[in-house]
Amino acid sequence: MGRGTDRRTRRVRRRVGAALAVVTAAALSVAGCDAAGGDSPAPSPSASKRAKTAPAWDTSPESVAAVGDSITRGFDACSVLSDCPEVSWATGSSAEVDSLAVRLLGKADAAEHSWNYAVTGARMADLTAQVTRAAKRKPELVAVMAGANDACRATTSAMTPVADFRAQFEQAMATLREKLPKAQVYVSSIPDLKRLWSQGRTNALGKQVWKLGICPSMLGDADSLDSAATLRRNTVRDRVEDYNEVLREVCAKDRHCRTDDGAVHAFRFGTDQLSHWDWFHPSVDGQARLAEIAYRAVTAKSP
Repeated sequence: MGRGTDRRTRRVRRRVGAALAVVTAAALSVAGCDAAGGDSPAPSPSASKRAKTAPAWDTSPESVAAVGDSITRGFDACSVLSDCPEVSWATGSSAEVDSLAVRLLGKADAAEHSWNYAVTGARMADLTAQVTRAAKRKPELVAVMAGANDACRATTSAMTPVADFRAQFEQAMATLREKLPKAQVYVSSIPDLKRLWSQGRTNALGKQVWKLGICPSMLGDADSLDSAATLRRNTVRDRVEDYNEVLREVCAKDRHCRTDDGAVHAFRFGTDQLSHWDWFHPSVDGQARLAEIAYRAVTAKSP
């Protein structure tokens, strides 16, 4: 049975369950008693409040919009210096990737009900504009992966300050909530850029490509192991960890938001998961791994 059929079956079951709950509640109301017996104490105000505010997460959203940067655009996954959205982890149509949208919606529905508003080169400051465009589609799930470009700058001093990064993400979330109060949001952690350096530097071609200006704050002077180079890379590593903490904290304040709990950052990728054009962006295989992580997070019964 296909995913589309499974999703329809789940929706029918939910509707039947809801209808039975309504009938049961009505019958109990007519009888003038509750399920625990007429002498049972009424639920406490705090218990009632918890029931009303408990986060609700739908593991089967029916539409997906993606926002973010070049990773979500599939940049350099199919050909050199080109976007390849068909292999995007979030909304791509490639069978090799089996994107989040395809896994959730099925291939036919994903083609009609998923959209990619990510922009190569985007930073967190650009997310609000992307969210504004995505909101016009009224997606039930918004998938976010942003922040790598805030750390990948010409120098470490040019990296986005953590306070600015937080304010920019909060603004994007506030804009999303203003336009789509009930949309669910999945937020991916930022990949481990220092691991990217340690894996890619084993390839002579990759190091030559990096010299063209790819993420200089981390990848510049790739063979240097002196104290200055080590400090520079560790500064970028720490900034990415700080960004990921911001993503977790801001998302935790929104009852319809969940993160991958650091799974993308923790993923121990190798050279097979890196583009063999730039040894920086995910390859098709890397995109597939990102899709797997996202699907597990979105469909988990609890965060």
